[in-house]
Amino acid sequence: MTDPKAWQDNFALGHPIIVMPALLRWARDTYGEAMRKALAAAGCDDIPPNGMFVIGGLGLGAGDVPQSVLVKQLKVSKQAAGQLVDTLVLRGYLKREPDEEDRRRFTIRLTERGWHAAAVQREAREKIDAEWAARVGAETVTNVRKALAALIEIGSQPI
Repeated sequence: MTDPKAWQDNFALGHPIIVMPALLRWARDTYGEAMRKALAAAGCDDIPPNGMFVIGGLGLGAGDVPQSVLVKQLKVSKQAAGQLVDTLVLRGYLKREPDEEDRRRFTIRLTERGWHAAAVQREAREKIDAEWAARVGAETVTNVRKALAALIEIGSQPI
């Protein structure tokens, strides 16, 4: 694998050698690794893949979320989303209850342990954000966020 410092040198010279999908993946790994380390230190080292996405999203204050919405956001099968929720319920991060309006559907919410994990993730994410802003400036971070939002919008349009 290429030395990250060499990437910076090449970008500074105007010679991007790493394609955007690779940069996005490695940038995501920066957050993921920081959050996983923080969660492990907090006794929450049993969160499965995609579990951080669910816990972090619910931790933004979404309240009860229909499980069907979760399936769409995860972009996985209904069965895979159900298995993820089952695991998070069994491990004490989520509570699943029948929807009050339609008893055939379920809603999920964070438990006390889930709220704790969400707070740990948020703190780790905020540390990365602060270091990133210190390195490149808050305006650059804001512009990258806007650019990524536009990229996401492109991806949501039909081909």
